[in-house]
Amino acid sequence: MDFKLNEYQRMLQQAIRKFSADKIAPAADERYVSERLDRETYDELGALGLPGICFPAAFSGADDKYSSFILAVEELAKVDDNLSAALSASVLLCQWSINRYGTESQKQKYLKPLVEGWQLGAFGLTEGRRGSDIAELETVAVRQGDYYLINGSKSFITNGGEAETYVVFAITDKSKGSKGISAFILTKGLQGFSFSSAERLPGCGVALTRDLIFRGARVPVENLLGKEGEGLKIALAALEAGQLSVTAQIVGIGQTVFDKAMQYVKERMPFRQSVAENQKVLLLLASMEAKLNAARLITYQAAYVRDMNSGYRKEAAIAQNYALSMAVAVITGFLQIAGRYALRLDCSVRRLMRKAQITRIDAIENKLKSNRLAGVMRR
Repeated sequence: MDFKLNEYQRMLQQAIRKFSADKIAPAADERYVSERLDRETYDELGALGLPGICFPAAFSGADDKYSSFILAVEELAKVDDNLSAALSASVLLCQWSINRYGTESQKQKYLKPLVEGWQLGAFGLTEGRRGSDIAELETVAVRQGDYYLINGSKSFITNGGEAETYVVFAITDKSKGSKGISAFILTKGLQGFSFSSAERLPGCGVALTRDLIFRGARVPVENLLGKEGEGLKIALAALEAGQLSVTAQIVGIGQTVFDKAMQYVKERMPFRQSVAENQKVLLLLASMEAKLNAARLITYQAAYVRDMNSGYRKEAAIAQNYALSMAVAVITGFLQIAGRYALRLDCSVRRLMRKAQITRIDAIENKLKSNRLAGVMRR
């Protein structure tokens, strides 16, 4: 198995690094403090072709590999993990669903603007009382003639309120249980479709999340995505496609934290002696780098398996499980090396530390990831 980047991937990586240094990094701290998503910066990602990496040329995409997009997500996350998360939610949840299950008309109308990068997408699945338990949704869609009337709400939706296009899930036939769930394409500005105020989640920086609120939202029948009753299949397939992007973000964050630790070690001179000469520190750095490189290779392996059109659920679950433990190890190592000085460094370090530490604080989330891995291994 060859993990060397191809020519397109090398050019993509270099372009993202230059764009990140010139456009994203200078204002990353200000965006964190002001709690905003810089839509202008996101729109510029379209000029780089990032939203269209793994979509057909017929819809203005690059028609390249899934692994190339995972590489892009990692590179963006090194500088601004929330911009990376916004891109991932739009591409691997919203766009991916429309590309796989949409009609030709839906793809031309909704997918193409997303692929070209001048529109943003979102994925409305999670509900306040049910979480991501799609089998127990409470949002309901009732057909009346040429429309569906949707009532209910969705919670913690990334890009909520900012996105123009939404893939939303609702019950169309309660008697069929999970087989009575359907998916719909909604657009911002639709009558009866509104948003809560923006919510900032601890540990998640400025990732823009809002609740989606449906009060008799009239959705045309032609906006049904797939067939009635296919919602469960569509949602689970999209979540599987998006799982590895979260892992890539963690790897990107881990790399930035490690680089900050290396910079600190090279510059710090307590008692006129370089910290870099301390053997314990060097061993700790070696351990951090080993875990980081292992997490990256496992992530790339999972992306490679998906590129080969093979089932990659096991590989993706392993990669995410390991990356979560790597993130905690790397950030803990940095704190051990720098002590309280780590808390006084620039805002980007604090943002990255909070993002990494949330994986350890949220014990329930870690437990769910472990249980999923165990479940996949038993199959």
